[in-house]
Amino acid sequence: MNFRVDVWEGARIALSSLRSNRLRTVLTTVGIGVGVCTLLAIVGIIQGLNSSFSEQLGKIGSNTLQVSKFPWVMNGDWWAYRNRKPLSLELLDPMRASSEHVVAVAPMYFEQGEVSFQQRKLASMQIMGTSPDYSLTSSVEMATGRFLTDADVDNRSAVAVLGAEVVKVLFPGINPVGHRVLVDKRPYRVVGTIVERGTVLGQNMDLVVMLPYPAFMGQFGTKRDLTIVLAVDQQEKVPLVQDRLTETLRRERSTKPGAPDDFAINRPDQLASMYAQLTGALYGAATGVGLITLLVGGIGIMNIMLVSVRERTREIGVRRALGARRHTIILQFLMEAASVSAVGGALGTAVGMGLAWLVSYLTPLAASVQLLTVVAGVGFSAVVGLLFGIWPAARAANLDPVEALRHD
Repeated sequence: MNFRVDVWEGARIALSSLRSNRLRTVLTTVGIGVGVCTLLAIVGIIQGLNSSFSEQLGKIGSNTLQVSKFPWVMNGDWWAYRNRKPLSLELLDPMRASSEHVVAVAPMYFEQGEVSFQQRKLASMQIMGTSPDYSLTSSVEMATGRFLTDADVDNRSAVAVLGAEVVKVLFPGINPVGHRVLVDKRPYRVVGTIVERGTVLGQNMDLVVMLPYPAFMGQFGTKRDLTIVLAVDQQEKVPLVQDRLTETLRRERSTKPGAPDDFAINRPDQLASMYAQLTGALYGAATGVGLITLLVGGIGIMNIMLVSVRERTREIGVRRALGARRHTIILQFLMEAASVSAVGGALGTAVGMGLAWLVSYLTPLAASVQLLTVVAGVGFSAVVGLLFGIWPAARAANLDPVEALRHD
């Protein structure tokens, strides 16, 4: 009961003191608010980047493997990778048979070219030659029509599937299915369109035209790098499939025992590891800057509280003479410091969130502030106030009542 009374009275006296020194309170609040604002803005931007990167990796597929000449993360000489023997279509069947957990295998050829319909054109488009299995390896969802079929591949059919952005530009307000587009001046009949997929690692997945790979090779030639993508039925089986796939590829490509692999098996989690390494130091440095700023704000609180103790020495002496105990005085000053800090933290949190979202709106950087981060920002600022208010509070509580009453 006494503790509850002490808390209530301490809070009342603390708020009264803050109101009577408005300018000092505002300046102290601004000091701690700047620190929290800096920290929240940095954390919000970093959380947004992490969320955006995870979302984009999800679009690649966590249960997929991509086989190519080049690894996504290069640790050696580029020319050594460049001189590797190219992959071939003859590997598709052995790769499919390498494990019972492989559910789809699709080749991917790429070319840049012009796509047009009537008077509308799109230059430097990504043109892909692939197979029906690509819809399984990349979770393609059809907006209209159908995807490529085995018959399209077997008959070398001149058909095409369009990305969402291509449809918007070339066919505004028109269903493109059944129309013919010119892909580098060769006609292809549109058989389907894909639901919007967005951007993945800086590449617009909606500015694409997909052709059956035999038709693609017939138009653009066969002397180009081949990438093969596989889908695995269970994510936890991906490492096992990778091991068996490595054995299959070394055997099919006649790689000598002891020689390094002359191919690369890429997994999305490799990009996640690289991203974590690249951003880990940045995250630590940015958070350190925010914490230093918050430390400066905490020192400001300590300084102001010490000034307050000196100015209110006679008041403290009167309260002690009337029976106030040491812990009551300590509680009052700690609540005063925590109140100023919490208010500054709340304002800094609001401004920091606003800055993070403003950066997200004006730049390509994403921002995402989680509720837990907001609560932590306000709570941490109050803790900073408590920590830096301990010394002033203890100094006030340890004043000699007689000497304090003599103070002018």
